[in-house]
Amino acid sequence: MSAPHQASTYNRLLKRLSAADFALLQPHLQSMRTELRQTLIAPDEPVSQLFFPESGYASITANHTEGRIEVGLIGREGLVGASPVLLGAGTAPYHEFVQCPGEVLAISTAAFCAAVNQSPSLRGLMLRYLQTKLVQARQTAFVNAAYNMDVRLARWLLMCHDRLDDDEIPVTHEFLSMMLGVQRSGATVAVQILEGIGHIKAKRGRIMVRNRAGLLDLAHGSYGTPEAEYARLIETPEVLHEPGSA
Repeated sequence: MSAPHQASTYNRLLKRLSAADFALLQPHLQSMRTELRQTLIAPDEPVSQLFFPESGYASITANHTEGRIEVGLIGREGLVGASPVLLGAGTAPYHEFVQCPGEVLAISTAAFCAAVNQSPSLRGLMLRYLQTKLVQARQTAFVNAAYNMDVRLARWLLMCHDRLDDDEIPVTHEFLSMMLGVQRSGATVAVQILEGIGHIKAKRGRIMVRNRAGLLDLAHGSYGTPEAEYARLIETPEVLHEPGSA
């Protein structure tokens, strides 16, 4: 299989690379299809591969005595497995798995680390991406503590919608309750509230976004902070100085 071309990739991180930095990764990128609930990064196991999503998205979940709760979401804006590899930890206690199937570009940890060690500009971009992930995790903790379920659901649907090319989000009420860390009945009530005001349409196994502007209004300040940080650090045309540079 031929190596992917930068112009044809959908991953926003890969698109932001210089031609020279992309060339360091290109020979090692392998396209693969993902399946629902496929494990990409197993908790407490060495990370042997990283994944640049081209379509679909993955959840990062933390385990607790009563189940799992989502603490992060990664789609075509990011890189699955980045934190333990870039920070030299090797492993992480979280489960990263496919929530919406699609296509990813996989790369071995060895090849990725060799490229990052060779290029300060590539390393700088990836570390700025880690900052956006940290902001997302902290925002999620804040939102879970400060907002009620319908607002939390609105934010989560917006985040999923950002990572798709259409308005249908594949999810069951059971899966949604696990992701939001609530009882299934609580997730069902939140879905009914958003459906009742016309923002979404719930179908079997999926939710259709009907009024994104309404979801944004409902989400209030729960949505937007990580997205703004990503735009500032990754997608602004200006070159950011490395720490300590003039």
